[in-house]
Amino acid sequence: MSTTAHSIAYDDLCVGQTASQTHDVNETDLQMFAAVSGDNNPVHLDETFAATSRFKERIAHGMFTGALISAAIACKLPGPGSVYLSQQLGFMRPVKVGDTLEVQLEVLEKLAKNQVRIRTRVLNQQGKAVVDGEALVLAPDRSQAITMPALPKFILQG
Repeated sequence: MSTTAHSIAYDDLCVGQTASQTHDVNETDLQMFAAVSGDNNPVHLDETFAATSRFKERIAHGMFTGALISAAIACKLPGPGSVYLSQQLGFMRPVKVGDTLEVQLEVLEKLAKNQVRIRTRVLNQQGKAVVDGEALVLAPDRSQAITMPALPKFILQG
């Protein structure tokens, strides 16, 4: 199923403008992120090992939350056509399977050459920050509605 996303042109962005996107973290997320990134640290994938860690259970990859921020920028604010230039991230708390995350974006500053500074926060279902940071993004030249392709679906095998 395809959806429509709206890109927001640099000229149409305002300081203080916000957007958010939620995601329920599941087992497939950890497995797929490990497969794509090559990060098979046992704290993410091995329950026995993770039980001996400071977290006492498996946690999601830190950059998985970074990928959720990237998706929110690409699909919400400024949306399709934006280009990620840089990202600063502070990891505040672990993310676990079953968590519901809300990525919050806020335009902090409009800079020269269509660049925008955006605050990037990720909160868990308890409203506690798991990631806090700032992105530098190149905003699109024009606002438009764009039909987004359907996301691929993957099912873990045994």
